[in-house]
Amino acid sequence: MGELKMPNFEEMPKHFEPKEREREIYQRWEQNGYFKAHVNPAKKSFTIVMPPPNITSQLHIGHALDNTFQDAFIRYHRMLGEEALWIPGVDHAAIATEAKIVEQLRSEGLTKQDIGYDAYMKRAYAWKEKYAGRIIEQLRYLGSSCDWDRCRFTMDEGFSQAVLAVFVKYYEKGYIYRGKRIINWCPNCRTSISDAEVNFSEQEGNLWYIRYEIENEPGRYITVATTRPETILGDTAVAVNPADARFSDLVNKRCRLPLLNRWIPIVADDYVEQEFGTGCVKITPAHDPNDYEVGLRHNLPVINIMDDSANINSNGGIYAGLNRDEARRRIVDDLEKSGNLVKIEAYKHNVGSCYRCHKTIEPRLSEQWFVKMKDLADKALKAAADGDVTFVPSRFKGIYDNWMNNIRDWCISRQLWWGHRIPAWYCQDCGEINVSLTVPTTCSKCQSKNLLRDNDTLDTWFSSALWPFGVFGWPNFSAPGSKEEFSYFYPTDILVTGYDIIFFWVARMIFQSLELTGKAPFHHVLLHGLMRDANGIKMSKSLNNGVDPLKIIDEYGADALRYAIVSGTASGNDQRYSKEKLETARAFINKLWNALRFILGHLDAASTYPTQADLQNLLASPALKLEDRWILQRVNSLIDNVNNNFCNYEIGTALDNIYSFFWNEYCDWYVEIVKSRLFDTADSSHQTALQCLRYVLESVVRLLHPFMPFVTEEIYQYLPNHGETIMLESWPQAIETLNAETAVADMNMLIQGIREIRNLRAEKKLKPSLRFKVSAYTDNEHISQLLHAAVPYFERLCGVSSIEFLSSQSQAPKLAVTIVLPQTHIYIPLSELIDLEEEKQRLATEREQLEKEKQRLENKLANSEFVNKAPAKVVENERAKLTVVCQKLTAVNARIVELG
Repeated sequence: MGELKMPNFEEMPKHFEPKEREREIYQRWEQNGYFKAHVNPAKKSFTIVMPPPNITSQLHIGHALDNTFQDAFIRYHRMLGEEALWIPGVDHAAIATEAKIVEQLRSEGLTKQDIGYDAYMKRAYAWKEKYAGRIIEQLRYLGSSCDWDRCRFTMDEGFSQAVLAVFVKYYEKGYIYRGKRIINWCPNCRTSISDAEVNFSEQEGNLWYIRYEIENEPGRYITVATTRPETILGDTAVAVNPADARFSDLVNKRCRLPLLNRWIPIVADDYVEQEFGTGCVKITPAHDPNDYEVGLRHNLPVINIMDDSANINSNGGIYAGLNRDEARRRIVDDLEKSGNLVKIEAYKHNVGSCYRCHKTIEPRLSEQWFVKMKDLADKALKAAADGDVTFVPSRFKGIYDNWMNNIRDWCISRQLWWGHRIPAWYCQDCGEINVSLTVPTTCSKCQSKNLLRDNDTLDTWFSSALWPFGVFGWPNFSAPGSKEEFSYFYPTDILVTGYDIIFFWVARMIFQSLELTGKAPFHHVLLHGLMRDANGIKMSKSLNNGVDPLKIIDEYGADALRYAIVSGTASGNDQRYSKEKLETARAFINKLWNALRFILGHLDAASTYPTQADLQNLLASPALKLEDRWILQRVNSLIDNVNNNFCNYEIGTALDNIYSFFWNEYCDWYVEIVKSRLFDTADSSHQTALQCLRYVLESVVRLLHPFMPFVTEEIYQYLPNHGETIMLESWPQAIETLNAETAVADMNMLIQGIREIRNLRAEKKLKPSLRFKVSAYTDNEHISQLLHAAVPYFERLCGVSSIEFLSSQSQAPKLAVTIVLPQTHIYIPLSELIDLEEEKQRLATEREQLEKEKQRLENKLANSEFVNKAPAKVVENERAKLTVVCQKLTAVNARIVELG
């Protein structure tokens, strides 16, 4: 095993150097096998499967957030003594990766057809090796404590076999079928996409009102309103609502399709909204899902007018060859020339675009492979309703339920080369579809050998939906021990991912896992927000506002990056990235380092992190002082709070709690208070203070380790009598027998008093060297004893030279600033803060100046010529000045009287 060797204290650098230390520390962790997990019935398992990053490019800041959250959970549960397993991997990302490779080919003047399937796949796998390796290296730089020996790829041999086995099983069960339906077609990616892969946004558009001539009724027209006039080429009917009396006499008649002079029927259908447009709707079954359903009900022809690139095909007559935008312009122009364009109205409507390339999609009738969703969705809904899967925040369950309740059959075939090829062969003689895990040699129906394989591949999300159990070798479990590992580590405990892929991935994992394993894939889903820039804008390459995590790590270190993206986060809410947070993180790391250096200057070689028995002895020690009991109680509360934060998935809150305690209570108060005891080795409480300092610092470091693993490991290794690694240390436990509420209340009161005196010094701009005495009065015996004992605190921490204890409140100085504490008053005589004679002289000079100014203004306003001739606003301004001067003069006179 490689050891984490640290230099001795004399060689300790003044600052933690992340560039020099983080990579080395990580290599030792990995070499020593600290990230591995094994089947151990004596221990509870805790499992996370990493949402596999796409191999399209290197990681971005959103991946850093996602994986920092996961690593925090893994490290926390590992320190709790559980068998914590985090399985990493990467996704082939069919559409996105193919787009990258096609773009690469285009830059060389080539297409994938030019180089052929085999050469294309060779390129694709080379791309995978390059970017998967880069992603894994980035995750290591981030500090991700994954079991790298288990790293999987969604197209590795074992996973591919699982994907094809599911396809065959679903086909045999009747869940998968091939049929013609309206699907979402991306003309840019040249493939079908599922409903979940369409992003809708409201856009400014138009409603074009077009008239269709009624057959045998010259001069009579029916007018439709449409947002897509180019699809008029594929119209096969006009529909009206059967309850609409305006058009009842037109039902079953025909009208002439403008431009094409084709006669089409007028049908009655409940789908039509009487209030929309004119109450008449053009029906284009091949290019609208609702129109398609109308077409089925009325047995209408289906005319596809576009090719794969959304250009008008031969069915478009004279418009053939035009792209859809050009066709729209030409058709609108021709409709206007023919007198059939009635009017154009501005209209806002939702437009669907491809989630990958952001180009407008085209609804299109196409023969594709589908998954029947009703039964699968019902099981997934029940699992969420029964609590087998919980969503954090819970509001996302409503979104999940709504989508599942309204889900349509899932189009799973894609017209791509990169991906899992569909295991279906078509008999060229009898038309039979042969679905098989192995390549069939003859048709199962007619025994013909004339078989042709389907060219399509499967939707990326079909394969990645198997991720939580496929990573264990399901369903074959060919690797030794894989079945036992599956039983021990599955279902996984928590899925951490962004809320933007609930539909793409989360929902599909749930229904696939329930159907194929009988269990939900994970117990909890933690949905975090998106990373935005400092102005709240979503980070994207197109806006050039993204941040490269590697550049941040290079400048600030991984710990600082992890702190900056986790601090202040709340589940489900978007997160703003700012450089200020990185600077805060850097300052925090320096504060930790300085606290360590300070303590190491006093700790002896025998110092250890106390056991529970040691803590009990410490609590019983007569040398334990008020500040010791206070800080022990406060760290006790911190431990409880952080545990609760982890249990409630409040990761950002946990980190903020640790930061606040360490900086504001441990460093600012406890360390400052005990300094005198540390430097006085003859003090009987010297060793007790050191024990408390060590215990609290190391407790904080252990609590902080899941968030900032590198600096906490380094600090841990510098502390005397450390173990092998902080990763294998136990998670801090609150001291159950500690009862120091009184100490906390007492200490809080003293801190309040000291803080208010400090604030007064700052307000009065008093020199640090100026020391003054104060008076105190209380009728509470306990507080009186507390204040007497705390005199050294006030002397050392806020420049008080002495405290005079008053027997009666009537003895309080007349001219004094009063600080009110619980059942206590502290008085600071003004004579202690200022030179009274000097102040009297200053006030006299100010009074003289104010009286002169008052006289000048009164004389000016008594001058009738000025009052009558000057603008009214100028006169009012002078009167307002006089009022202010009189108020100031009254205040100065009162102050002079106060000072005698």
